[in-house]
Amino acid sequence: MIVSETALAGAFIVDVDRFADHRGYFSRILCVQAFSRQGIDLATIQANVSYNRKQGTLRGMHFQYPPAAEDKYVRCIRGSVFDVIVDLRPESPTWLKHVGIELSAENGRGLYVPKRFAHGFVTLTDHTELLYFMGGAHTTGAEGGLRFDDPALAIAWPPVQVLSERDTMWRSLSETSEELRSRMTSSVDVLS
Repeated sequence: MIVSETALAGAFIVDVDRFADHRGYFSRILCVQAFSRQGIDLATIQANVSYNRKQGTLRGMHFQYPPAAEDKYVRCIRGSVFDVIVDLRPESPTWLKHVGIELSAENGRGLYVPKRFAHGFVTLTDHTELLYFMGGAHTTGAEGGLRFDDPALAIAWPPVQVLSERDTMWRSLSETSEELRSRMTSSVDVLS
């Protein structure tokens, strides 16, 4: 595995080494030692799959507030997505900055998403599946979200065609930034 930090401290792209022969290939997709060398301590307690029928399906931008904030490691195992993370750590120099990358079954790329980051994606193909290794359990009442099309984020999304009603209801950052800053301030996971 090749683990490379993104422009957002603590968030990592995970590329795989494929060992190929006439049968196909073998690759390691999760290695605690490789993560640990980068300071990642993902204690996976749950694994989830997201299946999406149509190209242009958007899910996000989701997160959980502390103390229920969760980290995750996301991989696309069928099809492809444009995956986006937003730094929601008020003490971070990259507060409200984002990184977007393509994850696909073909490129084998994964993304480690730290606690106190929003995460979302839009599918680039029909019949797309993502695999999530979760470092925390979903906590009802701790959910939060950002508008995917918020001008303050300026995310250049591919065309969005399918969106849940819930994801259309998130308020804009102009309405929520102070509340977000207050609720995301945490004595745990503070950047050094």
